Amino acid sequence: MVGYRDEMKELADVLNIENSKKEYDEIQIEIAKEGFWDDLENSQKVLQRSKNLENKIAKFKSLNNRLEDTITLIEMSIEEDDDSSIDEIKSEISAFKKILEDEKLSTLLTGEYDRMNAILTFHAGAGGTEAQDWAEMLYRMYNRWAERHNFKVTLLNYLDGDDAGMKSASILVEGENAYGYMKSEAGVHRLVRISPFDASGRRHTSFAALEVMPEIDDSIEVEIRPEDIQTDAFRASGAGGQHINKTSSAIRITHIPTGIVVSCQTQRSQHQNRDYAMKMLRSKLVEIKEREHLEKISDIKGIQREIAWGSQIRSYVFMPYTLAKDHRTGFENGNINAVMDGDLDGFINAYLKSLSHGTLNK
Repeated sequence: MVGYRDEMKELADVLNIENSKKEYDEIQIEIAKEGFWDDLENSQKVLQRSKNLENKIAKFKSLNNRLEDTITLIEMSIEEDDDSSIDEIKSEISAFKKILEDEKLSTLLTGEYDRMNAILTFHAGAGGTEAQDWAEMLYRMYNRWAERHNFKVTLLNYLDGDDAGMKSASILVEGENAYGYMKSEAGVHRLVRISPFDASGRRHTSFAALEVMPEIDDSIEVEIRPEDIQTDAFRASGAGGQHINKTSSAIRITHIPTGIVVSCQTQRSQHQNRDYAMKMLRSKLVEIKEREHLEKISDIKGIQREIAWGSQIRSYVFMPYTLAKDHRTGFENGNINAVMDGDLDGFINAYLKSLSHGTLNK
């Protein structure tokens, strides 16, 4: 285990821990200054950055402490010739290696937008109630994943299903490298189960799609001409209850050249909803530009092909056996309940590894 000290030093360098500590201290000084709260939007961004740095530093410190505690435990066991702690030592070594591997994977997130927050948009596929229920199950799954990682989730848009579930929804996931992790989840997700909506108890296959975009901040220039957008205000409706603000402040923005439509209905004012909708549009345009390797935003032509049912990235089987399998990496997990409760790190890590090794089945 002593050899892992060198790996921890390398990890500290890659994660830039020392500079992160300095930046964190500087931010605390900024927060303490008079007038810090005058610009609420900026103060929220600074606080989020502070939280991200604090989490990164704390995770590294906790892992390093775990290593040192394990080394001490091993040394004491040898000195006292005590075999009673062998099981505990094995457990600690295993846990340490798992966390170290996860931290190493985070260093693979070197894409231009990987460090940014993520905007997730869910779409139910064809199939009515069955698909709409599946879309809501995915919505819950990713909310639970975010909770596990102490990420903040803000609901931007929610359109109820006809009888159950939802037709579509958008959330903002805020946290260090949120987009870097979540980009692996974009695509079509397939469900196989005995339908709770089928009185005959037949097996059904349902589809839902997830779009993932980086939240583009103001430092990145995105050219959107005023004449290229159409803005409509509407009254949110449906059985969403706490999900939506049922006033005429809901906003829908259409980008005319591409046909992209975004909407936000969960904020308190029309102005706030428009700001979020524009943020979603900017993020969507940048994500398409990067994915399609285009030179300019204006090169994007027509509606993109994302919402197409046929090339699923992952299948979730509830019957006749239980299994979640990723078709790109081959990674699978037989504990379907844990997966639906947000246990997705195995899938995400397998994707990042395959991406770095160039072995991904796209």
